[in-house]
Amino acid sequence: MRVLLRTLAPLLGLALAAVGVILVIEVVAAWVRPAGRGLVVPWPAWQAALSGLPWSARPVIVVSICVAVVGLLLLLIALLARRHDVALTAPTPEMTVATSPRVLARLVGRTVRESDDVAAATVSASARKIVVRAEGWPDAGGGFAGLTDTVRGRVSTLLDELPLARRPRVAVSTRGRKEPR
Repeated sequence: MRVLLRTLAPLLGLALAAVGVILVIEVVAAWVRPAGRGLVVPWPAWQAALSGLPWSARPVIVVSICVAVVGLLLLLIALLARRHDVALTAPTPEMTVATSPRVLARLVGRTVRESDDVAAATVSASARKIVVRAEGWPDAGGGFAGLTDTVRGRVSTLLDELPLARRPRVAVSTRGRKEPR
């Protein structure tokens, strides 16, 4: 969604700017030569073609349906482009407290990486789910037993301490590093 918004916003801005420039050019040309035809856009020819076209004509209906569909798509994109904040419990009912998923992911990642048996970890978070991918150091026996439980326990302890309005699900996947510390 972010890529779509980042490409759609400049394109729409450029299109509106181009229409504005053309409109300014046409207005200045009409002031300079009031009886002349349009400088860039052939207004008299368009007026003659459109004046004989009834509202129930097929091209008018097709253009209006296309404009309505594009408008509904832009409205849908605008509604889906909201921030996805993680709600926290407020100290008073008059307050609303929230944090971003990025902050929650950084907090969980820092907590997981503080463990001695975790070599590296990546975390992605939303209001509904936290996904942790951790790599662990081999233990004394050369295995990775208990790494998943350790990571899940640290995340669970952190989530117990945070004032989250709704506790997200936690998914942990672990793998071991082959090289020693």
